[in-house]
Amino acid sequence: MNARLRVAIIDDSAIVRKHLSQVLEAAGIQVTITASDPLFAWPKLEANWPDVIVLDVEMPRMDGISFLKRLMAEHPTPVVMCSTLTEAGCETTMQALAAGAIGFVTKPKLGLRDFLEGPGNGLVGAVRAAARANVHALPSQIAAQSNLSSGASQPMTRVNSAVPLGASAPRDRLAPGALASTSAMSETTDRVIAFGSSTGGVQTIETVLRQLPRTTPGIVLVQHMPERFTHPFASRLNSITELEVLEAKDGDRVINGRVLVAPGGRHMQLKRSGAQYVVEVRDGPLVNHHKPSVDVLFKSVAHCAGRNAIGVIFTGMGDDGARGLLEMRKSGAATLAQDEASCVVYGMPKAAAELGAAQQVLPLSDIAPTLLRLNGVVAGLNRQAD
Repeated sequence: MNARLRVAIIDDSAIVRKHLSQVLEAAGIQVTITASDPLFAWPKLEANWPDVIVLDVEMPRMDGISFLKRLMAEHPTPVVMCSTLTEAGCETTMQALAAGAIGFVTKPKLGLRDFLEGPGNGLVGAVRAAARANVHALPSQIAAQSNLSSGASQPMTRVNSAVPLGASAPRDRLAPGALASTSAMSETTDRVIAFGSSTGGVQTIETVLRQLPRTTPGIVLVQHMPERFTHPFASRLNSITELEVLEAKDGDRVINGRVLVAPGGRHMQLKRSGAQYVVEVRDGPLVNHHKPSVDVLFKSVAHCAGRNAIGVIFTGMGDDGARGLLEMRKSGAATLAQDEASCVVYGMPKAAAELGAAQQVLPLSDIAPTLLRLNGVVAGLNRQAD
């Protein structure tokens, strides 16, 4: 029989600790440690290290984000954030995920007791998913980001130098209803890169985008996130990379140096407008249990861009994106998948590799250089076609 999953709960509220413990224990998960703040928790952790830590953000003496950074540097452990500060649209969520948190559960400001006692609060699923994560893949990503931000990379130059960091440039968009043919454009010189990621993707995407210059072809990206979380995610990326990163709106153009992030709760597809690429953002049913879905995006890229595209599937649970990446490969696109050793969760890339969808399976450190090399190859093919 498998050993019970062991969890530590660090929260300054005794009521919260009590109810979270009851929910986890009722699900067969053993709560081995509870503590009111990280400094009280640390000696307990050292004596009996858990499989997963459930962590609040706002606590006395040391806040959860500071503790999370120390934890990932000294003893990487799967962490699920559980706080009212990690609600939709809150920058704290992005800070926690960027610092190494595997997932999060949002406590409501009202009806807290009902949430804590309810089986549908998502805590059990988040804890079990975190326990399966390869958290040891995280520190190297975070360290790489630190090196890049401390001067190892070139100084940041914005796509639009008149726009301050964190601000949005005027959007280059297509008028509604102006979409043209949606077939692949073998004759165009415009290119597009499509990314798909899920669990562990915040750190992974940051790592890759930090290495790409503003001359990079337009990127369309699906990161599995709830509604209203993708806007702060895009804003964060916009402030720390050379690229212009936006939460996508219907009709936005895909242009060099721009990254369009599919909004949570909506599907995003690539479309054609003459010799240009734009995105279509629409509601619709869940696909592979997700909205936005990587498969929806990748299949549209295969149809519209063909061999002018590059597809990359990153860390994530499940198989969303695998079939779409296969369609991209069949259409002539270059296709990549992140390898198991560098993935937080080797689910989506594994499914793609098993289908034969990925031409190359690469460690995270090789993906940005490969994108730059492939972009040169694709550009050369297009010049030959002209």
